[in-house]
Amino acid sequence: MANQYMDYTSPSTQFTYDLRNNLFFKKDEWNYIDSLSINQLNTLGNVSLLDIYLSFGNVVEPHIHQNASELVYCISGEAVVSIINPFTNQLLNFTIRPAQVANVPQGWWHYEIANTDNTHLLAIFDAPIPEVIFGSDILRLTPPSIWAHTYCLDEAKVRETFAPITNTVVIGPPRGCHPGVQGNINRTSSPYPQYNYYGQFPSPHNDYDVAYSQHAPTSYGYPSVSSQESVYQQPAAYQRHY
Repeated sequence: MANQYMDYTSPSTQFTYDLRNNLFFKKDEWNYIDSLSINQLNTLGNVSLLDIYLSFGNVVEPHIHQNASELVYCISGEAVVSIINPFTNQLLNFTIRPAQVANVPQGWWHYEIANTDNTHLLAIFDAPIPEVIFGSDILRLTPPSIWAHTYCLDEAKVRETFAPITNTVVIGPPRGCHPGVQGNINRTSSPYPQYNYYGQFPSPHNDYDVAYSQHAPTSYGYPSVSSQESVYQQPAAYQRHY
């Protein structure tokens, strides 16, 4: 739907934009996300997008979009788009390659994993400003006592397990993750089950392996993540935009 409230005679009307001017998140030079919404291009209707670059084994962390569906288009490389169907309680994994897409309905839990270096994805949303809730925020903001009490877990172990998650991850594994400390997944021996491929496209293999990045800088350097911390401190009013 077009932007019905736009004055197209205004000198401030915008018809073009360079996404390289709007970095949403950067893990390193191989893994980053640029974004475009109505905040950058005011003539947009109910559409927005993320321009996603990933190297092998990197993950756009599990998350939901509470106000938008997401169509993931593969430009280059290969990725597995994983979603949980809340109506069947089934985990579905779709391998996509150039010119192939996977669709994530609004509000469904999902994540994307790069199967190769130089993976380039375009995520298209049916909302002018997509909202997102990241799994890392759910894990770190919910008190360990609640996890332990609700699921009959050892609170000390829960606290210890989630302690390294101090910021929103966005692209994992987090910078500073050391194999053997927070897990070591390699190409030849993956602890992930060999999921079936449920998509319509032919695939030479029906499984994927995940490897932690060998590039492990010590801290995040993207300012907008820290700028949202005041919002994260109020889980009841949690809302994040791209």
